[in-house]
Amino acid sequence: MKHILLPTDFSDNSWNAISYAIKLFKNDTCTFHILNTYTPIIYNVEYVLGYPAQFGLGDAIRNTAIDNLKELTDKISKTFKNNPNHKFHTLPRFDTLVSGIKEFISENKTDLIIMGTKGATGAKEVLFGSNTVHVFKEIKCPVLAIPSNFEYETPLDILFPTDLEVDYKSFQMEILKYITTTHHSRINAMNVSTGNDLTEKQINNQIELKSQFKNASYLFHHFDSMNITQAIDEFQKKTKINMLAMLNNKHSFFENLFFSSTINQIGFHLKVPFLVMSSKQ
Repeated sequence: MKHILLPTDFSDNSWNAISYAIKLFKNDTCTFHILNTYTPIIYNVEYVLGYPAQFGLGDAIRNTAIDNLKELTDKISKTFKNNPNHKFHTLPRFDTLVSGIKEFISENKTDLIIMGTKGATGAKEVLFGSNTVHVFKEIKCPVLAIPSNFEYETPLDILFPTDLEVDYKSFQMEILKYITTTHHSRINAMNVSTGNDLTEKQINNQIELKSQFKNASYLFHHFDSMNITQAIDEFQKKTKINMLAMLNNKHSFFENLFFSSTINQIGFHLKVPFLVMSSKQ
C-alpha cells in the first residue's frame, strides 16, 4: 500500500493536485492523507502566551478546518465515485505547513507528498511559490509539485536531468521507479557538459543510473555546454515530457537553480509536474 500526503489550503490549486494524485494512482492501493495546517490570522499577547482556549479562537478555526475537510472528501467521493483501492484520512493541524508536514512524516510512513504550486503573484520569473520552495528545502521525502491548471497526463516520458556526481543508491528514488514501472514510462536521463569529458566517477555513476532503471525504458541524452535551464527548455521543444524529476543534492545545479536569491536563475517555465527526491539521510 502506498501512503500519499496531500497538503491542502482548499484552493483550486490544491484541488488540482489532489485530482492528479488520485488519477496517477488510480490502479494502486493507496491511503491518501489530506493535511490542512492552520494558524490564526490575528495573534494577541494573551494568545501568544498560550491561552487561546479562553477566547475560543483555536476551536473556531479548527472547526472551520474540519468542516472544509469534510466538504473536500465529499467532493472527492462525488467526483471519483469511491475507488475501492483508495482510502482517505483527513488531518486538521494547528501548525505551519512545513512544520505540520515534518511532524506527519516523522510519525507516519509516507511514500510521496503531492501538492499544488504556483508562482508568486506579479513575478512571472518565479517558477514556484515560496511554500513549495520551503517544502523542497526542508522536507526529507519525495515531493511532487503540480503546476496550476495542469490537466492530468499519464507520465509516459519523464525527464531526469543529472550532473552524474551523486550515488543514486543514497537517494529516495523508489517512488520514481515505481511510477515508471506502473505507467510504462520512459526515463530520459540528461547530462549537460561543462566542456570537459566525464570523469571516471561520473562514468561509473552513469552505469549505476542505468541499472537503477533496468526495468524501465531508459534513454541517456548528452547536451554540450549550455545552461541547465536552457537544456531543459531545448529538450522540451523536441520531446513532449509529462514529468520532470530531479535529485535535491547539496552543492548541485538543483540547489543553484531553486534556492539562489537570483530570480533570473529560475528563468524557465515548467508546465509539467515536478518530482523532487532527497537523500535517504
